[in-house]
Amino acid sequence: MADDEISEEHIALMKDVLIQHVPHARALGMNVVNAKRGEAWLSVPYDEKLVGNPETGVIHGGVITSLLDNACGIAVQLALPARMSIATLDLRLDYMKPATPKLDLTAHTHCYKVTTNIAFVRGTAYHTDEDDPIATCVGTFMLAANRAVPMPISPEAAAEAMKFLEKNKGDKE
Repeated sequence: MADDEISEEHIALMKDVLIQHVPHARALGMNVVNAKRGEAWLSVPYDEKLVGNPETGVIHGGVITSLLDNACGIAVQLALPARMSIATLDLRLDYMKPATPKLDLTAHTHCYKVTTNIAFVRGTAYHTDEDDPIATCVGTFMLAANRAVPMPISPEAAAEAMKFLEKNKGDKE
C-alpha cells in the first residue's frame, strides 16, 4: 500500500470513530463513504426529519452545510502529517439548486493546501453526479486550534478512542 493510500480497515474505523466523535454528524446519519490522503467522501441518507420545507420535501440547507463542513474537516485531517485539533475558520457555500426530495446527499472534499497554521479545502455536495452539484464550498481550517480529541488514524489509536467513547457513553446513561 502506498503512503498516501488509506486501507479499507482505516475507512471502517473512521466511519465509527468520526461519527461517534461528532454528535451532530451522528444525529444527521452521516457516514464516511470513502477516503484517501487529503480527500473525503461523506453521505447523509434522505430522512423526512431533515426536510426544511414539508411542502416540497427538500432537505434543509443546514444539513448540506453540516455535511460539507464535516467532510472538509476530515479531508484536512487526512492531509496533515500528524493528527491535531482543527477548527473551521471560514466556510463559504454556494448553493446551485435545491436538493431533490427522497435522494441521499453525498459530499466530496479535497484539502489542496496546508500551511503552518491554516489548511485550505474545497468541496461539492451532490446526489449521484459530482458534476451536477447541489452546492460547492471553499473553506479554511485553523490547525492546532483547540483541545478537541484529534481523529485517530492508526488501528490502535482508533481502538483506544472507541474504548474511551464507549466508557463515556456508559457514564451518561
